[in-house]
Amino acid sequence: MSRSSTSYIAIVAAYSAAASMHTSHAFVPSASSSSCVRQSAQASFSIINTATTTPSTTSLFMSSTPATTTNTLTLQLEKPLGLILEESDSTIPNSGVIVTQVNEGGSAFASPSADKLSNAKITKVMETDVSAMSFDDVMDVIVGAPSPLEVEFALAAGVVVESAAVVAGEGEAAAVVAAEEYEIGTTVTIQVEQPDKPSITLEGKVGDNLRKTLLANKDIELYRGLKKKLGNCGGGGQCGFCAVEFKDDSESGVWGERSEYEDTRIGRKAGTEGHRLACMNNIVGPATVKTL
Repeated sequence: MSRSSTSYIAIVAAYSAAASMHTSHAFVPSASSSSCVRQSAQASFSIINTATTTPSTTSLFMSSTPATTTNTLTLQLEKPLGLILEESDSTIPNSGVIVTQVNEGGSAFASPSADKLSNAKITKVMETDVSAMSFDDVMDVIVGAPSPLEVEFALAAGVVVESAAVVAGEGEAAAVVAAEEYEIGTTVTIQVEQPDKPSITLEGKVGDNLRKTLLANKDIELYRGLKKKLGNCGGGGQCGFCAVEFKDDSESGVWGERSEYEDTRIGRKAGTEGHRLACMNNIVGPATVKTL
């Protein structure tokens, strides 16, 4: 990735290797590439956003855990992150990257701490210190990291995180309870209802992507019909063909609110309130899901 000037930005996103890259705010996933372009020609990957937040344990796409220092914040985020990054200091080589914008639709946008990330410097990705890396090297670390990934931010001067409880917020109470009960990696039971087929019970792990879990079972027909089979976007959140119904979420709300981006793909017609995109939701616990 070559650069001839010192001002560059990138949407940090990686989700599916099945689609190719587009620019000018295209919703395009990529698991093996990143994009870095001039500010006048911003590149975007697919932006996917569904999250519940908990202190330190687990979440669908994102959990926030403030570090011991008051101006450091660690988030666990699902790709794509939806962060626009820029070189920390264009006059100093290998100065790391800072966040210039949090894009709506990315998992970082769903964090209650999203408004604290502006001008924050990324200091660690997983266990890798990226604070003194070049822009390209930081991007390589992010793209190469698994999803969800842990990102540590050094917040801008004057921005602090008071406590995990404050970060989570009262509105996330149900999600906090669910997260405390089911750590990431916990094996849970998923009941899958299918039209004109017997229900199937399968095992999934908390934190795993729902679409991938369903597709791993050959008896589950997530994409019904040729249009969906041949025209799906491969998990990039573009086509809407992997929509499922969360049968057991009307009261508990543990899956979190449906994102505006999901609304644009699913619509708000009566009877679709419980419909969600499987590619944009991670398993949070035992659940009953109906394919459409």
